[in-house]
Amino acid sequence: MDKLGNLKRTDYCGQLRRADCERQVVLFGFAHRQRDLGNLIFIDLRDRTGIVQLSFNDKTPKSVFEKAQGVRGEYVLAAIGRVTERESKNADLPTGDIEVAVSELRILSKAQTPPFEISKAMSVGEETALKYRYLALRNPQLTQNIITRHELAAASRQYFTDNGFIEIETPMLIKSTPEGARDYVVPSRLHPGSFYALPQSPQIYKQLLMIAGFDRYFQLARCFRDEDLRADRQPEFTQIDLEASFVNIDELIEIEEGYIKYVMNRVLSVNIDSPVPRLTYKDAMEKYGTDKPDTRFEMTIENISDWAQKTDFAVFCDAVSSGGSVRAVVAKGGAAAFSRKKIDKLTEFVKGIGAKGLAYVRLADGAAACSFSKFLKDGELDELITLLGAKDGDCIFIVSGKNSTVLPVLGALRCEIAKRLDIIPKNKWNFVFITEMPFFEFNEDSGEWVAAHHPFTMPMQECIDKLDSDKGAVRAEAFDLVLNGVELSSGSMRITDCELQRKMFEELGMADEEIDAKFGFLVEAYKYAAPPHGGMGIGLDRLAMLMCGADSLRDVTAFPKLQNASEAMSSAPSEIDKAQLDELHISLTGEKI
Repeated sequence: MDKLGNLKRTDYCGQLRRADCERQVVLFGFAHRQRDLGNLIFIDLRDRTGIVQLSFNDKTPKSVFEKAQGVRGEYVLAAIGRVTERESKNADLPTGDIEVAVSELRILSKAQTPPFEISKAMSVGEETALKYRYLALRNPQLTQNIITRHELAAASRQYFTDNGFIEIETPMLIKSTPEGARDYVVPSRLHPGSFYALPQSPQIYKQLLMIAGFDRYFQLARCFRDEDLRADRQPEFTQIDLEASFVNIDELIEIEEGYIKYVMNRVLSVNIDSPVPRLTYKDAMEKYGTDKPDTRFEMTIENISDWAQKTDFAVFCDAVSSGGSVRAVVAKGGAAAFSRKKIDKLTEFVKGIGAKGLAYVRLADGAAACSFSKFLKDGELDELITLLGAKDGDCIFIVSGKNSTVLPVLGALRCEIAKRLDIIPKNKWNFVFITEMPFFEFNEDSGEWVAAHHPFTMPMQECIDKLDSDKGAVRAEAFDLVLNGVELSSGSMRITDCELQRKMFEELGMADEEIDAKFGFLVEAYKYAAPPHGGMGIGLDRLAMLMCGADSLRDVTAFPKLQNASEAMSSAPSEIDKAQLDELHISLTGEKI
């Protein structure tokens, strides 16, 4: 193997252009591909910035040419040569106008044949790709994703620093407090039988920083939640966490709007229009069936209950009379895409997420095929079509029942229809703030009201007198930021009155002993005066995922976990030996699950 010696890189591979012709350069990287054409050899050299072609011909020193013949994929190389214009240009590569005529080649490290082609790492099975993650990360797309994530993090720090926020680190080993998900716990060697928790967020600490007088705080905080995984969820993630004193809810939203405009322009050169639209939670649910609406396409939900209860269709009438509703979405141009067989598939889809069925009207070739026509009187179907503004070639889909079912089902259905019709615009950035979030939500399994956000969220002033009498009507001084149907952040004003904070804990079913045990230090801190404050957490991983056009957080995380929260590469989590367990005063009982 050759030595690096005193060789110094002059350029990165992907940064060379025609203007660099005739320059002598020193390049380092991985051999992406080697093509031996007999009297010509080409090696595509790859580093984190891209690929450049190295060329070897009859003018190349014989020893260098012979060395190039022995190069295989993923060898680590150093190349010295002159930048020249390519005869056969490659318009698909930023460096496709030039190549490097190599005068000296050093093989710094040889590679075994990888378990998969680096160029195809994005399509390899998940377990294999994560077991050899260090190889998958050589893939140019994954490499660029990680670089984009870095640029986002750097821009985030710059924005908040420029706006008077101070970066402060908060502890990673903390007291376990209820925040909505299971804690990851860490046993204490020095305090037998006691445990730390890894933070689900720095929530309590950042509020204490406001009490301490640091009126603008932020950090790129690592957070941990022991919950079931999905494409946009990992057990450990990064949150752009911030808190500010002497602000109101509108000022918090303005801070986040300024941040979004800044990073989108800085990282992607995309300009976001101002102001970012706002929807109340109620309006978002009524129009889109979700508090995470994708507003890149139309097809909003329409309430047709007044029309429905005049018909003889018992399913519709019973839904309305029992306090529910009948609602519809119109799929413009859907008749061509949705045959009866495909509508049956949509029916299976909505049944799988809680609906009892799916009624429809298919308008095609001047006729209307209606699944419930026998229950309609003359003129009622025409009235419905007119009410919804449906035209020939459209499909109307209707769901009835409890609002808690109808709205989310239609919300999911509109997105499913949009995917099947391929009407969701690409490269469109639709941000929307969702405001006036519910303070409580009812858990039907337990029959109890629980905090919709964390228990430090401030209820809207006009709702405080409803805390005891009408929990379902209490709205919070809270907001979410949503991008293209993905929640990016949650924020709120905080409770700063110690008596009101204690009352909120009580409303959530906590006894005095539990309040003192879990939150006594926070309640105590409020006794020494707290400025009005609020803040938010912005999901850096999710924002990076959307910026990169990725389908999963795994594509923007260097070393992610599998769906079962394990890491295939290092085999974490793993057993520890008895000596370590004894030192922690832990004994294992029972069989492995």
